[in-house]
Amino acid sequence: MISQNPLTLLTPVRQDCIEKLNEILERFKVGLNVGLNERFNKLGTLHYARWFILREDSFRDKTAFPLPERLVFSSNFDGGEDEHINGLVTIFPEYFDELYECCEGYPEPGMRNTETRKSYLSKWKVNTTAFYVGAPGRSLQQIKQEDTLQKYLWNIINKNNWDGKSALEIQKFLREKVNADPELAWSKESVNTPSTNWPGMILMVLIMIILLPIIIPWILILYFFYERRDTNCTATRSQLNDDLVRRLEADEDLFNQNQFTQVLVMKPGKVRLITVHALMLFARTLIKNFFVKGKLMGIPTIHFARWVLIDNDKHMMFFSNFDGSWNQYLCDFIDKSGWGLTGIFSNTVNFPETRFLFTGGAYDEEHFLAWSRGTQILTQVWYSAYHHLSIKNIVNNTLIRNELWKNLTEEQAQLFLKRI
Repeated sequence: MISQNPLTLLTPVRQDCIEKLNEILERFKVGLNVGLNERFNKLGTLHYARWFILREDSFRDKTAFPLPERLVFSSNFDGGEDEHINGLVTIFPEYFDELYECCEGYPEPGMRNTETRKSYLSKWKVNTTAFYVGAPGRSLQQIKQEDTLQKYLWNIINKNNWDGKSALEIQKFLREKVNADPELAWSKESVNTPSTNWPGMILMVLIMIILLPIIIPWILILYFFYERRDTNCTATRSQLNDDLVRRLEADEDLFNQNQFTQVLVMKPGKVRLITVHALMLFARTLIKNFFVKGKLMGIPTIHFARWVLIDNDKHMMFFSNFDGSWNQYLCDFIDKSGWGLTGIFSNTVNFPETRFLFTGGAYDEEHFLAWSRGTQILTQVWYSAYHHLSIKNIVNNTLIRNELWKNLTEEQAQLFLKRI
C-alpha cells in the first residue's frame, strides 16, 4: 500500500514583492480553470495543494511576537517527499520561479536548476504535528482508476434490461464485460484496505489507564488555574468582519468539496504546550491505529486534515479538505467529536469557554462557529485532483473493485449492485 504524505512550506516574502505576489496568486487561481489544472494533473501523485500569504494581521488575535509576511504552500501527495518536490520543480518550474522569486533568497536566474530549486524549497519545510488521511493507502492513480470502473459498470447497468436476472447473474455479466476490456485489466488485482490495529489500540488504552494518576490531576490543574482565568470568545457570527466573511463564502460551494484554512495563536506557558503536544500524540495514535476506514471521529466527509505548529510552537495552522458545506462540516464535528476539537483547540487564544479540557468549548455552538469563521483566512489558490468525488465515493469504489471479482452470495451481490 502506498502512503500519502503532507508537505508544508513556510517561505519569507520579499517586502518589495508582496503586491506582485498577490497578483500572481490571483492569476494562478484563475489559471486553475484554464490550463494550470492540467499541469498539476501531470504530477500524477498530487491529491490537494494550496497557497496563501500568511501575515501578522492574518491572525485574529495578537501574535506572540511580530511576524514577517510568508508564503505558505501545502500539499497532500503519494510517495516520498523528495520525489514530490522534484516533481513540483520539474513539471512546472516556470510557475515556481515566478512565485518564489518573490521570496527571500530564491536562486538567481542563472543559478536555477532542479537541484537548486529543490534545495531552496526543502530549506523552508516545516514539520506536520498531526496528519489525517480519509482514504489511507489509496494512490491518486488508484482513486481515478476505481472511479473509471464505477462509471463503466454504472453505464452497463443503465443500458440493459435486467428483468428476471438475479444479482449474481448481473455481477457475472459485469465481470465478463470488464474481463474482456484490456484497459480494465488492473482491476483484477485485489487491493488491501487498512484495518483497525487492535493490539495498538489496546496498548494505548493500557498506557492511558496507567497514566490516569497524572492525567486527572493535570486536567484539574488546567481547570482551576488556567481555564477559569482564560479570556474566551463571546462574539457571534453577526459581529464578524462582513467583508472577510463575504470573501470566504464567495470561494465556497463551487464544487462538491471545500477547503478550510485556519491560523491560531497558542496560549502561553509550558502547561498549555505540554497539553497540546500530548493531545497531538493521542490524535496521531488514533489516526494511525483506529481512524483508517474513511471516518475521523465518526465524520465521513474529510479527505485530508493536518495540524502544524509553527514559530517555536507559538502559532498553529490547521488545513482541511472536506465534502459538503462549511456549516455542515463544523456542525458534524460538534455533534460527533466536540470533545476532541475542544481538547486541542482550547489551547489556542480566545477559544470559547472550556471546562476540564474536553467540555464546553465546541459544544457552545454559537460562539464556536463564530470563533471558527473569525480565525479562518482566505486560501488564495486551492487545487483538488478530484472535485467530484466524496470520501464515501472513494471508499465505496474500492469495495466495488474488490467485490466484482469475488464469489458472492445472492445477498452480497445485491449489496454490490447497490454500491454501483
